[in-house]
Amino acid sequence: MLHKYKKIVPIEAEQFDGSDEMIEKYDIEASVTIFISQYVLTTKEGPMYVHTGDYIATGVDGEHWAIDQDIFERTYEKVD
Repeated sequence: MLHKYKKIVPIEAEQFDGSDEMIEKYDIEASVTIFISQYVLTTKEGPMYVHTGDYIATGVDGEHWAIDQDIFERTYEKVD
């Protein structure tokens, strides 16, 4: 039977702006050319592309993952 679930543990998240500070903070691999910028975030599940405007979430064990801006804004609300 299909059930609905709600996450009960708050996460920390910040919007990725492509800055050198955030690239260093989250150990993101950046490949920037004249035409495109690609950013890769290392997660527990493996490499994950992150785009400017996406949110980088930090879980209870310090793990990071990227969440698309639209999905984040529809499914999370600020609690502090």
